Amino acid sequence: MLKDLILKNRSYRRFYEEETVELETLKELVDLARLSPSARNAQPLKYFLSNSPELNEKIFPHLSWAGYLKDWAGPEKGEQPSAYIIVLNDTDISANYFCDDGIATQSILLGAVEKGLGGCIVGSLNRLQLQRELRFSDNLKIVHVIAIGKPKEEVVLEEMKEGNIKYWRDVKQTHHVPKRELKDVIV
Repeated sequence: MLKDLILKNRSYRRFYEEETVELETLKELVDLARLSPSARNAQPLKYFLSNSPELNEKIFPHLSWAGYLKDWAGPEKGEQPSAYIIVLNDTDISANYFCDDGIATQSILLGAVEKGLGGCIVGSLNRLQLQRELRFSDNLKIVHVIAIGKPKEEVVLEEMKEGNIKYWRDVKQTHHVPKRELKDVIV
């Protein structure tokens, strides 16, 4: 059921790093994005795939993790993602990708959940340095990075209290995510 996939599709930030994600699996996930709707059918998004420890080590330092967790710098060695999909906008096709990144990324993440994986959209990153590090041509602009792997953490949804949207971790490192009630999002 779709709702079950959506409930399992959380922002996972700690992974079993030793559990590899095959390149073929990453290609299957990108194929879901490729088949998804695109504004004006322009299809300007491209994808860079990484599943090797050497390449992952080049990507990881450019990413920022979990802004609300001020005392946590991100996943430690052994808990870092086993793979990444970098979403790129090809400006030779279109300078504006409209909402394509959200549609494509949701397709990728739901596909990952279906395969027993999890992910996290990382939008806080040093795009220019990562662009240089990976030697992308000037027409390929980084939109965001999707971290992918076998989740090593539990993420639970809970009712938002007093308008507080900040996620948090308890002493067992369970990640809690407050959500607005349905009645509060329908106008």
